[in-house]
Amino acid sequence: MSNSDLQRWLDSAQGRYVLDWEQARFDTAVADVFGFNALQIGLPQFDFLHSNRIALRQTAGPCSGVDVRCDFTALPFTAQSIDLIVLPHVLEFSSDPHQILREIERVLIPEGQVIITGFNPLSLWGVKRYLKRHGDFPWNGSYLAAARLKDWLKLLGFEVDRGSFGCYVPPLEQQQWLRRLYFMEKAGRRWWNFSGGVYLLRAIKRVHGMRLITPNWRKKMVRAKALRPIAQKGCNKETQ
Repeated sequence: MSNSDLQRWLDSAQGRYVLDWEQARFDTAVADVFGFNALQIGLPQFDFLHSNRIALRQTAGPCSGVDVRCDFTALPFTAQSIDLIVLPHVLEFSSDPHQILREIERVLIPEGQVIITGFNPLSLWGVKRYLKRHGDFPWNGSYLAAARLKDWLKLLGFEVDRGSFGCYVPPLEQQQWLRRLYFMEKAGRRWWNFSGGVYLLRAIKRVHGMRLITPNWRKKMVRAKALRPIAQKGCNKETQ
């Protein structure tokens, strides 16, 4: 994927349509995640972490304009050091998506979260990709079905917490047609939810045998001690 192809698509009506939907979903998904370190891998042109309140938020990737320049398959972070990772449209354009997920599992802390977006092959966008598989971005990727990605995550010990689909309007290039057919968003969410052009999945890293210790806020009832009369010396003596 060349930077020129990517930027051209991001500036198009299609690109804005997809990224607007994803920005809104990322804002909601990251708002309630806390910790010390958050990382965005891919698409540094957009700040998908700006609604998160973690102090240290970084971007990483092989291109310029990132905080940490690195390969997606070899993240230069110590094990169990990241609380939150967002991964926008990286897996379907990588030659080794399994290794990327393994690296994410390695650097996430226990109970850390990863939020992933991808193009859905079971949609009108997936049909167009099948017809234009040798075209420019985003049609040159290997789209992953959400169910398949869930299986990969489960094998790595993740628990998929939530997911959503969006962008039900056909992948048209003219802004006016995207607006005219926008009613399909509501209809798609209601009638054919799984067939949105893109999806977002949020997963939590679970560690086998780990148990979180939380404060016991339940107040214990303290049993009142029975009062016993104290015998007083001389009380029963008859006065002379």
